[in-house]
Amino acid sequence: METISYMINSLAYTLYAFLIGGTLLGFHRKVIARIQGRPGPPIIQYLIQTTKFYFKEITFPSTAGNPLYVFVALMDMMVWMSALSIAVIFQSSLLIMIGLYILQKIVEHGCGLSSGSPYGKMGGVRSVFSAAAEVPLFAAVGIIYIVTNTLMIGDIINYQVINGPLIFQLPLCAFALFVLVVSKAPFSPFGIVKGKDIVSGYMTEHYGLLHGIIMIGDALAWFVLLWLFIALFLGPLVLNPAVALLSMVVLTFIVSFICALSPLLTPHHSVMIQISIASLTLIDLAYRLIH
Repeated sequence: METISYMINSLAYTLYAFLIGGTLLGFHRKVIARIQGRPGPPIIQYLIQTTKFYFKEITFPSTAGNPLYVFVALMDMMVWMSALSIAVIFQSSLLIMIGLYILQKIVEHGCGLSSGSPYGKMGGVRSVFSAAAEVPLFAAVGIIYIVTNTLMIGDIINYQVINGPLIFQLPLCAFALFVLVVSKAPFSPFGIVKGKDIVSGYMTEHYGLLHGIIMIGDALAWFVLLWLFIALFLGPLVLNPAVALLSMVVLTFIVSFICALSPLLTPHHSVMIQISIASLTLIDLAYRLIH
C-alpha cells in the first residue's frame, strides 16, 4: 500500500509540475510577444498544443531508425520525471542531477539521429556541441560543495535557512547557472539546438503523440530548472509553495525579457560566451580550493 501511495503521489506531483511548467512556458511566450509589440498566444497555449498532439496521428519517416525513434521520445520524458523526483520530491544529490542532465544530452542526440532528417541530425549534433559550453554547471556544483560541505539539495536549503541565501555569497556561481537556465528557454539567444535555422532541431520529425511526450518533458524540465535554481541560491523561498511559485513566475519573466531583446547567437558565439563564463567560474573554484 505504501508503494502504491508513493506512486500516486509522484504521478500527482508530475501532473502538477507539467501544468505549472507548461503554463510558465506559455507565460514566457506571452511576455516575449508583448515586449515585441504583438498580442501573442494565450498563456495556456502550451498546454493546449500538448493536448492537441495527443490526438494527432503518429508519423514514422521512411528514414527513421525504429525502435530508437520511439524510445528516445519516451526517454526524454522519463529523464525529467526522474529529475523531478530527485530534485524536488526527494531533494537528493546534485551529482545525480548532473548525471541526468548528461543523459538528457544523449537523448537529444539520439532523438535527432533516429529521425534520419538532416535538420534532426544537425539539432542532435548541436546538442552535443553545446554540452561543451555547460561546464559552469560542474564548476558551480563544486563551489556549492566547498561552501556548504554537502551536495544534498535538502541540506543546501537548510544551510541557507541558517546562513542566508547563497546568491549573496556566490553571485558569480548564481550568474553562471542563471545563464544555463536562459539557454534552456524557448527563443533563447543560446538556443542553438532548436534554432529556427534548423526548423525545430532534433524534434523536427517527431509528430503526434511522440511530439506531445517531448513537450511534456520540456514542461517538466522548465519546472525543475527554475525550482532547482531557486533552491540552490534562494533556498528558503522553496519552503513555501506559494512563494516558490511566485519566484518561478518572476524568474520566467526575467528570462523572457532577455529572450525578447536578444538575437539568436550563432553556435560558435553561443558556445564561446558560455565557455568564457565557465572559465570565470572555474577560476573562482580554483581560488576557493587554494584558500
